[in-house]
Amino acid sequence: MSEKIKFGSKVGIIAATVGSAVGLGNVWRFPAETQANGGAVFLLIYILCIFILGIPVMTAEFALGRGGNSDAIGAFRNVTPHRKGWWMVGALAILASYLILSFYMVVSGWTFEYLIQSVTGSLYEASATGENLATVTGEEQLFQNRMAEYITGSYRPLIMTYIMIAANLGVLVMGVQKGIEKMSNIMMPILFVLLVIFCAVSLSLPKAADGVRFFLSPDFSAISPSTVVNAMGQAFFSLSLAMGILITYSSYYPADTKLTRTAVTVSLLDLSVAILMGLIIFPAVMTFGLADHQLAGSALVFITLPEIFAQMGGTQFWSSLFFLLLTVAAFTSTISLAEVSVAFMECHFKMSRIKACVTVMLPLFVLSAVCSLSVGPWSGFTICGMTIFDFLDTVATNIMLPVGGILLCIYMGWIAPRSFFLKEITNNGTLRSRSFALVAFIVKWIAPVLIAIVLIGQFI
Repeated sequence: MSEKIKFGSKVGIIAATVGSAVGLGNVWRFPAETQANGGAVFLLIYILCIFILGIPVMTAEFALGRGGNSDAIGAFRNVTPHRKGWWMVGALAILASYLILSFYMVVSGWTFEYLIQSVTGSLYEASATGENLATVTGEEQLFQNRMAEYITGSYRPLIMTYIMIAANLGVLVMGVQKGIEKMSNIMMPILFVLLVIFCAVSLSLPKAADGVRFFLSPDFSAISPSTVVNAMGQAFFSLSLAMGILITYSSYYPADTKLTRTAVTVSLLDLSVAILMGLIIFPAVMTFGLADHQLAGSALVFITLPEIFAQMGGTQFWSSLFFLLLTVAAFTSTISLAEVSVAFMECHFKMSRIKACVTVMLPLFVLSAVCSLSVGPWSGFTICGMTIFDFLDTVATNIMLPVGGILLCIYMGWIAPRSFFLKEITNNGTLRSRSFALVAFIVKWIAPVLIAIVLIGQFI
């Protein structure tokens, strides 16, 4: 196998991998899922799923990536060259990650636009007269109108999306160490500092205790089959499993990287982001009387949270900080999604780094534009009753990723040599293998069943 550029430090490994996992899903999907599934009881099941499902599958992906020493397709071919068809699992991951990237880039453009509007203060002007939203009634409707006007009323979202694509291209062209690793080492500490600041502010609000109680005091009577399925799904998606990201990033791990310890560290840091977001969101919505709002997707980020900021002192300051946090989370995620395809182009078409990056990013100027316009001027055009944006989200996230996860677990549990898995977990025998038997058992027997339940549960 050819030599590959590796991450330069242990901090860089953790920062880059956590950055690939932490994204908009932690910021808006986790609070929405928690609210819809019983609060603290969902959090408890989610934590169990991180340990039972997330860490073992992540460890398996790390082993495949570092041992395969290639992109998401080449890793399968290098580990089992005699088993010809399994490279298609990697191809499925690459395709899914690219489809996700095409609409994720649009949302990252929205977050950047709201960051700009927060800094300038225009987000909190009710009209051209400059009347501040904090001084009027009906803020929810005003923010709904503002979001609808922004998405559907102009082509400005395309400009913001293109800026984010260009920014991604700039980092990717700089390479693994000088681009991805350096960017992650800067942005991940910023993200965690911002989270801690917001958490401290939110916990100081008048009705913070009510929000904390909802988030941390489980009501076991709220448990249902859908709660368990949704918690498993959130654990799976929040860790970026089966997207090809972890295989690609772990191919940049040095030989002495402790894979199990890295998986535990990354998973716990990703979990901490979700918990911090819960401690930010629920005290705030309780304090400002928004507990009955549905904290779903874009409504949480672009309507509910601006409502909260409009009622706080220092509206412009806190709004700017939050949308900076969100833009950082979106940026680290889009970088990792794009790197999956860049690595594929480098490995299989022997492209230079610059040529591979340009080849991957240029089509996004068209694909992301289609996704953006599909929720705006082209919203009347639908596929299976969904906009192109929502259709790609459903196909890639709800179908392709779980199918890929099941196949990945089958491959690592049944097809890849057990000796290969053991060698990677123990760093060629230099580490003790106390966790290997448990990890291998979960990947072989338990994880495929749990992921299949998630897949089926989405359609029941």
